[in-house]
Amino acid sequence: MTPVVRLERDGKVAIITLDRPQSRNAINLQLATEVVAAIEQAQDAACIVLTGADPAFCAGLDLRSLGTEKLTDLPRYNDAVRASAAPIIGAVNGPAVTGGLELALGCDFLIGSERAAFADTHTRVGVFPGPVLHDLPQRVGAAFAREMSLTGNFVDAATALRVGLLNRVVPHAELLPTALKLARDIASQDQEMMRSVKAAMVSVNDLSLKDGRVAWREHTSRVRRRESRGADIASHRDEVLRRSRDQRS
Repeated sequence: MTPVVRLERDGKVAIITLDRPQSRNAINLQLATEVVAAIEQAQDAACIVLTGADPAFCAGLDLRSLGTEKLTDLPRYNDAVRASAAPIIGAVNGPAVTGGLELALGCDFLIGSERAAFADTHTRVGVFPGPVLHDLPQRVGAAFAREMSLTGNFVDAATALRVGLLNRVVPHAELLPTALKLARDIASQDQEMMRSVKAAMVSVNDLSLKDGRVAWREHTSRVRRRESRGADIASHRDEVLRRSRDQRS
């Protein structure tokens, strides 16, 4: 089986690349498994850069595979990103959609090229969201998060920068070099202190997240019986892809 995630090293920096470009790096069982493994293998790095093979960062769940793969079978790749002791910089090279948006939000911070775009289409495909419910409002504020999640509309790089989803936007050719420079800056710090500061920030953030998880479980139990199954989700594929093309054209 050909690997769909690449792990490379640049000195003290690890570069993890989602490498299913023909499927816009959509998440299937193999990719989710390899992402978790790559993050675990990269824990000895001072910093991790997470990106996608062009043309996308990550198109979310692979809607074509959901007729045969259960959502519950996917490894908890979002948890692996959030639990990383090594800081993770997301280098967003193209669209980050739904599951791809959640993956990006798990990173410590994001930079993007002018090709970056973001969308939360959970309500369109019929899947109750997870980390995005907490992470997106933290990044962009409650009102803009609701606009994104309730409309499913795409947000371009300039808007993402304005609302705080991206820390900076750079020309596409400069995205990885910029991410690597920032990663090397992190690598130059006192590593024990840097990881302690990151862990403390995560712990403070989790104080509010714990209450959010209780509310999320309550809502999940109510909607689970109505939530679309894999085959139903796959049936929405053409509409989701068409909407993506229309809004980005």
